[in-house]
Amino acid sequence: MLRESPIPDYVFEENLQLDDLEWRFTTKGQPGNYVQSLVTAMDKYPPSLYVAGPRRLVLKETKSTIISSDEPRSAFESTEQLDIIKNSCNDLISRLTVENSFLTVFSKTFEGKTSKVEKWYGTEYNVRPIPVSTLMRWENSPLAQSIGLTYPRKNVFIPSEKGLRLKKRVKPADPTMLSFEEKMKPITPPTIIRDDGKEGRWTVYFKQDDRFGQPKGFLIFQLLTGELYSSPLKASLALLYQTCAADLLNEYTYDAGLAGLSYSFQVLPRGARLTFGGYNDKLKEFASYVSSKLARDLNDVLPNSDDEFERYRDNLLRALAAFKVKQPYAHAIYYSGLAQQPRNFEYTNEELVNAMKSTTRQQLIEYVKTIWARGKGDALIQGNYEKKEALDIVNTIDKTLNFKTISANQYPERLKALPIPVTTAREDPVRIRTSEPNPSNNNAASQIMLQSLGTSEKDHVLIEIMSAIIEEPFFDELRTKQQLGYIVSSGIKAVEQTRTLSLIVQSNVAPAEKLTTSMLTFLDQVRKKYLEPLTSVDIELFVKGLVDRRLEPDKFLAVEVTRNWSEIANGRFQYDRLQAEVAALLTLSKNDILDFWDNLYGSERRMLVSEVVPRSGPATSKEPAVKNGYSDGTNTLLLGVGDIEKFRADREASRSVTMS
Repeated sequence: MLRESPIPDYVFEENLQLDDLEWRFTTKGQPGNYVQSLVTAMDKYPPSLYVAGPRRLVLKETKSTIISSDEPRSAFESTEQLDIIKNSCNDLISRLTVENSFLTVFSKTFEGKTSKVEKWYGTEYNVRPIPVSTLMRWENSPLAQSIGLTYPRKNVFIPSEKGLRLKKRVKPADPTMLSFEEKMKPITPPTIIRDDGKEGRWTVYFKQDDRFGQPKGFLIFQLLTGELYSSPLKASLALLYQTCAADLLNEYTYDAGLAGLSYSFQVLPRGARLTFGGYNDKLKEFASYVSSKLARDLNDVLPNSDDEFERYRDNLLRALAAFKVKQPYAHAIYYSGLAQQPRNFEYTNEELVNAMKSTTRQQLIEYVKTIWARGKGDALIQGNYEKKEALDIVNTIDKTLNFKTISANQYPERLKALPIPVTTAREDPVRIRTSEPNPSNNNAASQIMLQSLGTSEKDHVLIEIMSAIIEEPFFDELRTKQQLGYIVSSGIKAVEQTRTLSLIVQSNVAPAEKLTTSMLTFLDQVRKKYLEPLTSVDIELFVKGLVDRRLEPDKFLAVEVTRNWSEIANGRFQYDRLQAEVAALLTLSKNDILDFWDNLYGSERRMLVSEVVPRSGPATSKEPAVKNGYSDGTNTLLLGVGDIEKFRADREASRSVTMS
């Protein structure tokens, strides 16, 4: 095709524009990657282009004169500039011949059939000429036009120079020059610019960019409804729809991705969510385009035959089956997390597999029709927009989705972690014992979780302080000294407002029971060995680390948008959360830390142990039962895989009684 017809001029123009966009509005990355790119560039470019060369289309005014200007450019300034680029491309195309081809094939079927060994890595390989008959077929391949190959159409999503203008002039602050008081000043939060009431259509939150000074924006739309995830079958259909839509929309969204636009579509337990981001100039059109495909042009985002449907379903079944070959520590984390999630927020892997196997294309078609049928809309518009533009964007999406409203009592419930039962130091905690599903993996794993139901800023920072205090000694004791396993870690996990302190070890030399006992022994010594000896200087250092992390200025608009949306979606609206937690950190005393630990590990100990037992090897032990009697009403907190469902149901009932 490249020889049959010349590359259109607009292709060169678009590549110039796209490279220049990335160059003008690039954001800071990792220092290591930047240094590597500079070293590579020093071999390819003159000193004036060490930085710009790898990131910007290199232009020549003449064949020997490189332009090194930093001025923005949206078009070639002369015919000669364009011709030089075109001639270079034509020269490259002329060298892409069958005679110059080099083909590499990787396959396990070549094992035992090779005659050469690569010098450095010992890779076995063969070298052989390509058969003449094959070369002849390549030489006489059909014309591109006869098989439907054409150049890409013009990219309508590339922003115009006018569209790159800022609606509000912003001078980004230098993070290194900000005082502590300036960092503690809360960031301006989003405001409600449309509120149709609880029984109405939309609540719209808006914030014009006042920090980053880039022509970019984010649009987030969520349709609240409790109907889309109410059973394993619907959750499976949601997975199918997301997979089909992402794949089939790729043809439509590829150009937008090249132009710096992105989107995501998720079906969640509380409804469907659409997120769009990128240069704001064409973002509205892109969002309207994708929304229309998802809500109206269903034939464009659904498989059009049973065979195509089966391919998508088979891929998802394979992905779900991959659960079995994950590492044992991942299985331990999975089951402990499952025990803290309400049943309608997370279904088991087995439930999803069984439901997926029973799905049909007709079920998927009928399910998709319900996604945008009814609900309550929440939206966040943030970035280089004005209020009027934000309202216009929501109106456009509203007309596209065209959903019916629901009453307030139909709103889906918010996620709240299931409370782990309180046990004393003399009682056995909740313990989940499961067999490692991968028979070839001979590692054991154990995880201990200590759950804190406190929702205040002080509760949240105290458990983080505890995590920081024990992280290094925990690793040193169990990994370095006892050498129990190569995976030893601790940290904090969050389910909405609930926090858990997690410790995990994976080992191929010690059984799960030994790992659990060693971790409990470590926890028993925490107060005496690591908390009581704390000095005021020690505490100040831990506090400073957490304070610095919270007050680190956002580097990207996306970070602030994500934090704002989290507050909106969870109904907390505490936009100054980071500053409030810093204030709580600065008031902490040693007694606060001791009292918190005495509560977390003593009087209000909500502990869950998750053990995974391998089927063979030195770390194996007695095979866990699928059920240990809990499901039958026996007074035991030892759970098998078959007991988790009943445990979750009981914890949901317990939470409901507590709330009432």
